[in-house]
Amino acid sequence: MTRAPSPKGVGDGRRERSFLVHGATVPTPPLAPGLYVVATPIGNLADVTLRALSILAGADAILAEDTRVSRTLLARYGIDTPLSPYHEHNAAEARPRALRRMAGGHALALISDAGTPLISDPGYRLVAEAVASGLAVTAIPGASAALAALCVAGLPTDRFFFEGFLPPRSAARRERINALAAIPATLVFYEAPSRLAETLADLALELGSRPAAIARELTKLHEEVRRGPLDALAAHYAAAGEPRGEIVIVVGPAEPRQCVSEDVLTEDLVEALRTLSVKDAAAAVAARHGLPRRQVYSRALALAGTRK
Repeated sequence: MTRAPSPKGVGDGRRERSFLVHGATVPTPPLAPGLYVVATPIGNLADVTLRALSILAGADAILAEDTRVSRTLLARYGIDTPLSPYHEHNAAEARPRALRRMAGGHALALISDAGTPLISDPGYRLVAEAVASGLAVTAIPGASAALAALCVAGLPTDRFFFEGFLPPRSAARRERINALAAIPATLVFYEAPSRLAETLADLALELGSRPAAIARELTKLHEEVRRGPLDALAAHYAAAGEPRGEIVIVVGPAEPRQCVSEDVLTEDLVEALRTLSVKDAAAAVAARHGLPRRQVYSRALALAGTRK
């Protein structure tokens, strides 16, 4: 195949740039210098866009979170662009090198293991420093586990808040969940299978029995979406054991706050304190009424003190 020479300063002009789709070879020209943030499939390799393939084939190099994972996608589409690791452990050394290459006229594509880079994945600092250096940054949109889960959860989508991963320890996790409790939007979390049951229990304690959905292995062979109240989902996964695969938790928004009288608040706290600790009683009543937990905790402490 005869190729036109590469534009001055763009690429090395030596590598054949193309990708394969349904057995057909699609040539692609070298890219203009800069950073291309490319979304890749979250499971099903057929979900990649043609534009993403063209960018990955046309780039001078691909910065990949895990080069072993990325090679599977590239091999599927016949792309031989050189791979270079870029992850949280080597970013301090890899980022300056990448910036120098782009400043010198190279086009680099950034991908994560799956989905859209920067969304709970490495890349923010690279993008920020590229922008600060006056380099071109281009988004190549595509799959995102958070958006895919939101679309199938059956919960409001007009407003949503993406939190990503919650803290691994329960105390810090509950504190963070409580800080999110009053947000008038659907909440989206990522979670590891080993922590799913514990996280759901903490969500139910802090947020009450809100409707929720657990989206697991989206776009893959064993895709599953389980919907129900948070407390019921917590009980299910506690009994069923640790699930497999990538997991997204989607939780319905807080109900509009209503005025709660001191008498009602006191009555509810007194009832909750019969069976729960001060901390858990305050969390349960705060979730029921959509009130800040610290405010209710202070009232619970006072009530517990009068009962001693």
